[in-house]
Amino acid sequence: MARRDDNRGGRNNREDERDSDIVEKLVHINRVAATVKGGRRFSFAALMIVGDQKGRVGFGHGKAREVPEAIRKATEEAKKTMIRVPLRESRTLHHDGNGRWGAGKVMVRSAPPGTGVIAGGPMRAVLETLGVQDVVGKSVGSSNPYNMVRATFEALKAQSSPRQVASKRGKKVSDVIGRRADGASTRSADTADVEG
Repeated sequence: MARRDDNRGGRNNREDERDSDIVEKLVHINRVAATVKGGRRFSFAALMIVGDQKGRVGFGHGKAREVPEAIRKATEEAKKTMIRVPLRESRTLHHDGNGRWGAGKVMVRSAPPGTGVIAGGPMRAVLETLGVQDVVGKSVGSSNPYNMVRATFEALKAQSSPRQVASKRGKKVSDVIGRRADGASTRSADTADVEG
Protein backbone atom coordinates (compact mmCIF):
# COMPACT_ATOMS: atom_id res chain seq x y z
CA MET A 1 0.00 0.00 0.00
CA ALA A 2 2.78 2.41 0.93
CA ARG A 3 4.63 1.63 -2.29
CA ARG A 4 1.60 2.63 -4.38
CA ASP A 5 1.43 6.00 -2.58
CA ASP A 6 5.15 6.57 -3.26
CA ASN A 7 4.64 5.86 -6.98
CA ARG A 8 1.70 8.20 -7.12
CA GLY A 9 3.79 10.91 -5.46
CA GLY A 10 6.55 10.35 -8.02
CA ARG A 11 4.14 10.76 -10.91
CA ASN A 12 2.78 13.98 -9.42
CA ASN A 13 6.31 15.32 -9.00
CA ARG A 14 7.07 14.60 -12.68
CA GLU A 15 3.88 16.38 -13.75
CA ASP A 16 4.76 19.34 -11.51
CA GLU A 17 8.23 19.56 -13.10
CA ARG A 18 6.67 19.50 -16.57
CA ASP A 19 4.09 22.13 -15.60
CA SER A 20 6.76 24.42 -14.10
CA ASP A 21 8.32 24.82 -17.60
CA ILE A 22 4.98 25.91 -19.08
CA VAL A 23 4.40 29.61 -19.77
CA GLU A 24 0.81 30.88 -19.56
CA LYS A 25 -0.48 34.01 -21.31
CA LEU A 26 -3.92 35.55 -21.02
CA VAL A 27 -4.89 36.78 -24.49
CA HIS A 28 -8.44 38.00 -24.04
CA ILE A 29 -11.09 38.27 -21.34
CA ASN A 30 -14.69 39.04 -22.18
CA ARG A 31 -17.68 39.82 -19.97
CA VAL A 32 -20.75 38.02 -21.24
CA ALA A 33 -24.31 38.58 -20.00
CA ALA A 34 -27.20 36.12 -19.97
CA THR A 35 -30.62 37.71 -19.64
CA VAL A 36 -32.66 35.76 -17.09
CA LYS A 37 -36.00 36.29 -15.36
CA GLY A 38 -34.56 38.53 -12.61
CA GLY A 39 -32.37 40.64 -14.94
CA ARG A 40 -28.89 39.96 -16.31
CA ARG A 41 -26.44 37.39 -15.05
CA PHE A 42 -22.82 38.28 -15.84
CA SER A 43 -20.03 35.78 -16.40
CA PHE A 44 -16.53 35.94 -17.85
CA ALA A 45 -14.91 34.17 -20.81
CA ALA A 46 -11.11 33.83 -20.92
CA LEU A 47 -8.80 32.86 -23.80
CA MET A 48 -5.44 31.44 -22.65
CA ILE A 49 -2.29 30.36 -24.49
CA VAL A 50 0.16 27.93 -22.87
CA GLY A 51 3.52 26.70 -24.16
CA ASP A 52 6.88 25.34 -23.05
CA GLN A 53 8.88 27.70 -25.36
CA LYS A 54 10.51 24.58 -26.87
CA GLY A 55 8.07 23.80 -29.68
CA ARG A 56 4.84 22.95 -27.84
CA VAL A 57 1.84 25.29 -27.61
CA GLY A 58 -1.89 25.08 -26.90
CA PHE A 59 -4.90 27.32 -26.39
CA GLY A 60 -8.03 27.05 -24.30
CA HIS A 61 -11.29 28.85 -23.65
CA GLY A 62 -13.01 28.93 -20.26
CA LYS A 63 -16.20 30.52 -18.93
CA ALA A 64 -17.17 31.09 -15.29
CA ARG A 65 -18.90 33.54 -12.96
CA GLU A 66 -15.51 34.74 -11.64
CA VAL A 67 -12.41 35.76 -13.63
CA PRO A 68 -9.86 33.50 -11.83
CA GLU A 69 -12.06 30.43 -12.33
CA ALA A 70 -12.49 31.24 -16.06
CA ILE A 71 -8.69 31.57 -16.39
CA ARG A 72 -8.14 28.24 -14.56
CA LYS A 73 -10.60 26.42 -16.85
CA ALA A 74 -9.03 27.94 -19.98
CA THR A 75 -5.52 26.98 -18.79
CA GLU A 76 -6.57 23.37 -18.13
CA GLU A 77 -8.13 23.07 -21.58
CA ALA A 78 -5.04 24.63 -23.20
CA LYS A 79 -2.72 22.10 -21.52
CA LYS A 80 -4.86 19.23 -22.82
CA THR A 81 -4.82 20.49 -26.43
CA MET A 82 -1.10 21.25 -26.86
CA ILE A 83 0.47 20.61 -30.27
CA ARG A 84 4.13 20.13 -31.22
CA VAL A 85 5.58 22.37 -33.94
CA PRO A 86 8.99 21.58 -35.50
CA LEU A 87 11.40 24.54 -35.16
CA ARG A 88 14.53 25.23 -37.22
CA GLU A 89 17.61 25.74 -35.02
CA SER A 90 15.15 26.11 -32.08
CA ARG A 91 14.57 29.75 -33.08
CA THR A 92 12.39 30.02 -36.23
CA LEU A 93 9.97 28.12 -38.46
CA HIS A 94 11.10 25.79 -41.27
CA HIS A 95 9.02 27.49 -43.96
CA ASP A 96 6.35 30.11 -44.61
CA GLY A 97 2.72 29.24 -43.96
CA ASN A 98 -0.85 30.51 -44.14
CA GLY A 99 -3.71 29.78 -41.78
CA ARG A 100 -7.40 30.49 -41.95
CA TRP A 101 -10.24 30.08 -39.48
CA GLY A 102 -13.55 31.74 -40.26
CA ALA A 103 -12.77 35.34 -41.24
CA GLY A 104 -9.36 35.20 -39.54
CA LYS A 105 -6.46 34.88 -41.99
CA VAL A 106 -2.80 34.90 -40.97
CA MET A 107 0.59 34.53 -42.65
CA VAL A 108 3.75 33.40 -40.86
CA ARG A 109 7.25 33.58 -42.35
CA SER A 110 10.59 32.24 -41.16
CA ALA A 111 13.19 34.97 -40.55
CA PRO A 112 16.98 35.32 -40.23
CA PRO A 113 18.66 35.56 -36.79
CA GLY A 114 18.15 38.88 -35.00
CA THR A 115 14.74 39.62 -36.52
CA GLY A 116 12.74 39.01 -33.35
CA VAL A 117 9.01 38.29 -33.16
CA ILE A 118 7.30 40.70 -35.55
CA ALA A 119 3.63 40.02 -34.93
CA GLY A 120 0.83 41.68 -33.04
CA GLY A 121 -1.83 40.82 -30.51
CA PRO A 122 -2.91 37.18 -30.13
CA MET A 123 -0.47 35.98 -32.83
CA ARG A 124 2.46 37.35 -30.83
CA ALA A 125 1.30 35.53 -27.69
CA VAL A 126 1.09 32.22 -29.58
CA LEU A 127 4.53 32.60 -31.23
CA GLU A 128 6.27 33.71 -28.01
CA THR A 129 4.87 30.82 -25.94
CA LEU A 130 5.84 28.44 -28.77
CA GLY A 131 9.46 29.56 -28.33
CA VAL A 132 10.05 31.16 -31.74
CA GLN A 133 12.65 33.95 -31.56
CA ASP A 134 12.73 35.08 -35.21
CA VAL A 135 9.48 35.19 -37.17
CA VAL A 136 7.33 37.60 -39.15
CA GLY A 137 3.56 37.29 -38.76
CA LYS A 138 0.74 39.21 -40.42
CA SER A 139 -2.99 39.10 -39.85
CA VAL A 140 -4.98 40.08 -42.94
CA GLY A 141 -8.49 39.15 -41.87
CA SER A 142 -10.66 39.45 -38.78
CA SER A 143 -9.17 40.92 -35.60
CA ASN A 144 -11.36 38.65 -33.45
CA PRO A 145 -8.85 37.08 -31.02
CA TYR A 146 -10.50 33.63 -31.11
CA ASN A 147 -10.35 33.44 -34.92
CA MET A 148 -6.81 34.85 -35.00
CA VAL A 149 -5.54 32.28 -32.50
CA ARG A 150 -7.22 29.39 -34.34
CA ALA A 151 -5.92 30.62 -37.72
CA THR A 152 -2.39 30.86 -36.26
CA PHE A 153 -2.69 27.27 -35.00
CA GLU A 154 -3.82 26.14 -38.47
CA ALA A 155 -0.68 27.77 -39.96
CA LEU A 156 1.53 26.12 -37.32
CA LYS A 157 -0.05 22.67 -37.82
CA ALA A 158 0.95 22.86 -41.51
CA GLN A 159 4.66 23.25 -40.58
CA SER A 160 6.84 20.26 -41.43
CA SER A 161 10.55 19.64 -40.90
CA PRO A 162 12.90 18.21 -43.56
CA ARG A 163 12.98 14.96 -41.54
CA GLN A 164 9.16 14.62 -41.75
CA VAL A 165 9.17 15.39 -45.50
CA ALA A 166 11.97 12.85 -46.09
CA SER A 167 10.15 10.10 -44.15
CA LYS A 168 6.92 10.74 -46.12
CA ARG A 169 8.77 10.52 -49.44
CA GLY A 170 10.94 7.58 -48.34
CA LYS A 171 14.17 9.51 -48.93
CA LYS A 172 17.11 10.71 -46.86
CA VAL A 173 17.10 14.15 -45.24
CA SER A 174 20.21 15.09 -47.26
CA ASP A 175 18.31 14.34 -50.51
CA VAL A 176 15.46 16.67 -49.52
CA ILE A 177 17.74 19.50 -48.36
CA GLY A 178 20.32 18.94 -51.11
CA ARG A 179 17.75 19.30 -53.88
CA ARG A 180 16.57 22.63 -52.47
CA ALA A 181 20.18 23.87 -52.16
CA ASP A 182 20.94 22.80 -55.77
CA GLY A 183 17.86 24.65 -56.98
CA ALA A 184 19.03 27.79 -55.20
CA SER A 185 22.55 27.56 -56.69
CA THR A 186 21.26 27.03 -60.27
CA ARG A 187 18.85 29.93 -59.84
CA SER A 188 21.69 32.25 -58.74
CA ALA A 189 23.81 31.09 -61.70
CA ASP A 190 20.94 31.87 -64.10
CA THR A 191 20.54 35.37 -62.69
CA ALA A 192 24.30 35.93 -62.99
CA ASP A 193 24.10 35.00 -66.70
CA VAL A 194 21.22 37.44 -67.25
CA GLU A 195 23.05 40.25 -65.45
CA GLY A 196 26.31 39.62 -67.38
